[in-house]
Amino acid sequence: MDRDEMRKDGYFDEPQQDAPVPEERAKRELYEWVRSLVASVIVITLLFTFVIRQMGVKGPSMIPTLQEGDRLLVLNALICGEYQRGDIVIARKTSLSQEPIVKRVIALGGQTVDIDFESGAVFVDGVQLQEDYVNDLTYTAEGVSFPLTLGENEVFLLGDNRNYSTDSRDTRLGPVDRRLLIGKAVFLAFPGEDSLTEKRDFSRIGFLNGKGE
Repeated sequence: MDRDEMRKDGYFDEPQQDAPVPEERAKRELYEWVRSLVASVIVITLLFTFVIRQMGVKGPSMIPTLQEGDRLLVLNALICGEYQRGDIVIARKTSLSQEPIVKRVIALGGQTVDIDFESGAVFVDGVQLQEDYVNDLTYTAEGVSFPLTLGENEVFLLGDNRNYSTDSRDTRLGPVDRRLLIGKAVFLAFPGEDSLTEKRDFSRIGFLNGKGE
């Protein structure tokens, strides 16, 4: 009986082995994985540098809308488009603070702002604003004289916690040149602790909508 016949009759079996993964293929897969990872890091870095950035809220000036410690996603000023009354924006003006501040747009370029500090009412072009987002009405004056007409490239900013906010009523800030706006806060990404309960309300996570009309 020759060798082929012996194999057919089962005199001996050749062991079956899995085909080994070629070393070249493993190297190529590793290279592709590393390249994808690097590309993802670059895209994320560019996104958070030129398109959107993350910023934290400091202080109580935007209660109840925002709490201290809230983390916001902010659209860069170059791409966020036109600002509207009611937008929550991030501004930087060193005459007031070295740190960026978070406030709400109350009036735009060319409009006239007036505040009746006895009744707490705010007026834009003679029309009283219905401000359901404020913590209290506007009773405190900070040095700016009213009525005040804005320059064409200016915005007027107020905090929602009116009587505990340093904003455009203060002569150190006043009307803000749009070029000093870093961008528009569009999303609450992570909640800070509530100032009263000291707990985080994760149901607050979501988009921030302008409410100034």
